[in-house]
This record gives sequence, C-alpha cells and structure tokens, in this order.
Amino acid sequence: MSLGVPVVVSAPSGAGKTTLCRKVITSLGNIEFSVSYTTRPPRGHEVQGKDYHFVSRESFDQKIGEGDFLEWADVHGERYGTARSVTEDWLRQGRDVFFDIDYQGGFQIKNAMPESILVFIVPPSLEVLESRLRGRQTDSEEQITKRLAKAQAEVQEAKGYDYWICNDNLDDAASLLTSILRAERNRRLSKVEEVNRWLERS
Repeated sequence: MSLGVPVVVSAPSGAGKTTLCRKVITSLGNIEFSVSYTTRPPRGHEVQGKDYHFVSRESFDQKIGEGDFLEWADVHGERYGTARSVTEDWLRQGRDVFFDIDYQGGFQIKNAMPESILVFIVPPSLEVLESRLRGRQTDSEEQITKRLAKAQAEVQEAKGYDYWICNDNLDDAASLLTSILRAERNRRLSKVEEVNRWLERS
C-alpha cells in the first residue's frame, strides 16, 4: 500500500479554498481534511473539531513542547497549529491529507515533510477578490482593505508553490485539483509492487 499524499492548499481569504477542498474530498474520497488547533475562541457557528480544535494557550504550548505540531504560528496574538501525530497516522494508512493553511504554514509543512505538494488557489483578479469579500458582508471596510493588501503579498510569496489553480469556476478548479492529486497518487505507487502484480497477471 502506498503512503498517502500530503497536500497543502493555500489561498487569499475569499478565494474559495475551503469550498474547493471539501468538493474534491466529497467527489474523490480517501482524503482527510486536517483541522487546525487554535487558541482563539469560536466565531459564529464554528464547531469544535470540525472548523478548529479550540484549546487553551496552556494546552497549545504543551503540544509545542511535545513536538506535536508540523507547523504553528502566532497570528494577531492567537496561535494556530497543525497536529503531527494524527497526520502521520492518516498518511501511513494510505489516506491523503488536505491542509487548509496559509503559505507560511505551507512552507513549514514542506520543510517537515518534503514529500508534500503545495497548491495555491487564486481568484481571477484582485477586483474579483474584492467583489467576493464584499459579497460575504462579514468584513468592515478596514478589514477588506487589509485582506486585499495581504492577498497581494501572499500571491508574491506563493511563487514557490508547486501548482497554481485559478478559481474562476468552482467545477473547473475542482477538476484541476482532482487531476493533480490523482497524478501524485500514481507517481507514488511502488513500481516494484506494480511490476510484480503485472507479471502475476501475465
């Protein structure tokens, strides 16, 4: 059995990466969605264990000390991290893992797990991104301005990613991400096992 594929999916806020990931997970299967740990409190309808693992600062710091994070970061005074042990268990079971995190966390995971692939999702343009952010009606004018500025910085940094997908049409973007994952799954097949299976059938 081949090991699973770790896939980092990053994007500016409003580019639709979470929706895209969940669509591919539903259609393709055998994929786990990594749920990050955070010290910030839940917002709105966020659910413990589904949107995030909400933990205390003390619990988070203990996990850092035990080396149980593949990556972690301090963002605006709150901490976010990706669990190592559960991820490694899934991969050993041959299950692929999607990480919905920013580019900084993505590069940390790449350093920790060089076999990871990095996929960056972009909207068609900054204007389209602004329209989507305004359409959500959840951010103030100041927040929108900050998100747009951050998006430009993220796009600059993401040139180090393996793949770029323009999320202009959700179905097309999902098809591209599915193709990337299928190709990576095939590339990681044990060639010795495949040769032996082929010879057995001959």
